[in-house]
Order: sequence, then C-alpha cells, then structure tokens
Amino acid sequence: MQDMQILSTPAGSDESGAVLAPTAGAAQRVLVFDACHVGVVLRAVLFVQSVVATAALFGAGNALEWLAGMALVTSGTLPATLLWLVVACGMKRLLQRLPRQAQVLAGMGLGTLCGLYACAMLWLVDDAPASFWLASAASGALLSALLVTALQLRARARAPAATTARLAELQSRIRPHFLFNTLNSAIALVRAEPAQAEALLEDLSDLFRCALAEPRASTTLAEEIALARQYLAIEQVRFGARLRAHWQLDPAAGGARLPPLLLQPLVENAIRHGVEPSPDGGSLELTTRLHRGRVEITLVNSLPPASARSTPGHGMALRNVRERLSLLHDLQADFSAGSHQGRYRVRIILPLEDVA
Repeated sequence: MQDMQILSTPAGSDESGAVLAPTAGAAQRVLVFDACHVGVVLRAVLFVQSVVATAALFGAGNALEWLAGMALVTSGTLPATLLWLVVACGMKRLLQRLPRQAQVLAGMGLGTLCGLYACAMLWLVDDAPASFWLASAASGALLSALLVTALQLRARARAPAATTARLAELQSRIRPHFLFNTLNSAIALVRAEPAQAEALLEDLSDLFRCALAEPRASTTLAEEIALARQYLAIEQVRFGARLRAHWQLDPAAGGARLPPLLLQPLVENAIRHGVEPSPDGGSLELTTRLHRGRVEITLVNSLPPASARSTPGHGMALRNVRERLSLLHDLQADFSAGSHQGRYRVRIILPLEDVA
C-alpha cells in the first residue's frame, strides 16, 4: 500500500483543490444483468434453495427424507444456479443492448439450458424419467424469469433518475441558517480581511454549485473529501480555534466510488452535535485507507459535556446515507455509526472498483 498522506491542518486548508461540479453526462447507466455482485449471487442462491427446500417437502415422510431429498436436488440446482450467474455476468453488456422483453426471454432461455444441466447432474446419480427433464427445463425458465425481473427492478432502483429524490433530500440538508451564518461571517470580514472574505464566498459558491447541480449516480472519494474541506473551511471562519480538524488520507483510496454529497452531511452532523454545543469547541478527524482492495472511511468527532449536548436528532441523515450506499454497492458496502471510546464514530467500508 502506498504511503499515507498525513495532514493535521485547520479545516480551512486550501490543499484540497477545486471541486468539479457534476454534469448531466456523468450519470452512469446501470447494468441489468450485473450478476457479479456478492449480494446478487447470495440472493439468487438463497431464492433457488428456498424453492428447492419447499419442493422437497412434497413426498417427504419425515425430516430425514426431506433433508436427503433436498441434498439430492441441491447437487444439481446449485451448480446450475451458479452457471446461470456466471454466464449472465460474463454477457451482461451484450444482454444490456436487448429490449426489456428480450432480456427476460434471453434469461429464460439461459434458465432452460441450466435447468437441463441440473437434470443431467441428477441423471448421473440416478436415471431420470423424461418428465424430469421437461420439469427441470420449465422450472429453470420460470425461476430465471423471476430472477431477471428482480434484476431489472434492482437496476431501476439504482438508476440515477430513481435516486434523484433521495439525493435531493440529502442536498437539502445544507440548511438555510448555514447560508445566513456564512454570509454574516463574510460581511464581517469584508473590511478587515477582504481576501479571506473572498475565499469564503468562493468556497460557499463551490459548495452550493455541487448541492444544486443535476444529480449523478456516483462520485469519487477524492471529490467528496475536497467538498468536505470546503465546507469545513467555511465553518472554520465561524468557529475559529474552537474547531480542530485533522486529516489522515491515503491517496490510493481516492478512486473509490460513493454517492455524491455523502460526506458533507456527516461532517455537518459532527459539527452540529459535537463541536457547536461545547463551550470549548471540539475536534474532528477524517481518516481514509486502502486495505486488501477495500476502502475504509472513518469520521470521528469529540462529544460535548452531557450538560451541553443538544437534543438527539431523528437519524434521517444516517438512514439516508445507509440506503444510498446500499443502492450503489449493495452488500459490498458497510456502514456503522455510534459512540466509540467516548467519541462518536462513523465508519464506511467500500469496494475499490468502478460502479457498473
């Protein structure tokens, strides 16, 4: 792993560079037959095995017979299911060009072949009558039709157009009073520190340009960190020495994909509930690292004294973040938040890969 870039600077540091506003063409088209994800594989296998377990109940006189029958059928259906997923994953871009109805028919055709393959595996163990071959082909086609429909619904939910409302909800968290506080700070600086006032307004302009731009499916961690830096640069003017920000960034993790405007509301929550209520201010630490092909993002903030703590929120921002991470990365992403060793910690784990 590359050496980590360790920074301990005020939140107003300008080392992050400019934030590029998203464009309409940045939205990525989501693949329907994207069966390469762990979550899709697990759900498909569990679905087929649930059907097998239910079918094995017919004709089973006791639990032992049921287990023996299910094990026998699984020896054929499990390899066939995995074969379907491997072929769908390998041909996903070719199948993506087909119309929606043709995608279902292609999936059913592949399911028919896999059903025959499953029957052939069982035939190696025991002779199968002709009706078994027909039933296996029909079952494979039916299960494949259901699986393709589920994949289409998943792709539609992950498409940028379907996530616009969720993104708009998160974008709206750049609250009006934050704008008023920033403008008041800029007014106070205009005569005494005109250069700082200009930098403050430029950061505010960049922040709202990203917040009000047309939503896109994903962005890079490097862009999200740059945006969080600009947000903290604005808050640093208001809090001064009361806000202490520390950065420990791994450059190798900057290419990870995540939903736009994901870090900014988390940083905002850290300031609102950790720094603002405390008479002495507080600290905020953001760490990124790449480990075994996965990127870990940790945001830790100090907690104010119990007497100064604000009313707990409803957790809507955290639920929104968790849902959007799930839409983008499914089971490959992990999100946790809560008190840890006397501080509040948010931890996000992402795969380091391009989003399909």
